[in-house]
Amino acid sequence: MAAGLVGGAGEVLAREEIPTPGARDPEVVFDSLVTVVRSVLSGHSTPPVCGVGCGGPMTTGGRTVSPLNIPGWVDFPLSARLEALLDLPVVIDNDAKALALGEGWVGAAVGCTDFLAMVVSTGVGGGLVLDGRLLDGAHGNAGHIGHVIVEPEGHRCPCGARGCLEAEASGLSILALTGSPPIEASVGWRRRTGTMVGRAVASVANLADLQLAVVGGSVALGFAAPFFEAAQAEIDARCRLPYARATRIVPAGLGAMGPLVGAAAVAYRWLDRENAGLPAR
Repeated sequence: MAAGLVGGAGEVLAREEIPTPGARDPEVVFDSLVTVVRSVLSGHSTPPVCGVGCGGPMTTGGRTVSPLNIPGWVDFPLSARLEALLDLPVVIDNDAKALALGEGWVGAAVGCTDFLAMVVSTGVGGGLVLDGRLLDGAHGNAGHIGHVIVEPEGHRCPCGARGCLEAEASGLSILALTGSPPIEASVGWRRRTGTMVGRAVASVANLADLQLAVVGGSVALGFAAPFFEAAQAEIDARCRLPYARATRIVPAGLGAMGPLVGAAAVAYRWLDRENAGLPAR
């Protein structure tokens, strides 16, 4: 879990981080978040709004969150709890959708109007930008590429299905399948993970007519060249329609700062809409 202060040009002014507890007690998990939030605010002026990127699924606006990779939070009222803690407006969105906003703002997708942003980390998530607009969907979960099926008879996913990208390529699935944390994964596993991600990206590119996928997260960025080379090869093999053949997959430009800049982008998006007198979504 990370908290930070981010300026209007996307610059991270302060940052604190702590490992996400594996406890099933929701208050233990929330207490860890409180720790990093209070630490990063210490000695700094209070910001006007708090933006949050959180794993999904969630209800509209993050009123409740049930991240599949945080078993302690099921229907957890994150928005209300943070507003009570901070006495600020709190705006919550899916972490990968937040990354999409951040990468389009000051990252690898600047100037691109149609792209997919992904987080391949403890879990797998995604956000879709089409015609310059981040897609939200009925409940705010649009673009959740972690549950595209990449192996029809594959491993059981926490969502209950088999063969989801989350079950084949997330950090938790790699740990379960290999018995070792992703940092110790062999080159073969790094390439396999890239292949699974490339397969999902190809499906989305063929569906949504986009030509760029920007990928962040500790697994993707840690697996580096073997991951991205395998992903691109799979995309090239499966994107055969003329409009999809140029689809590229690249590392997120914001690197380790992506989650915080993305969360700030969620907040700035809300501020822009508030100032324009528009609905939050």
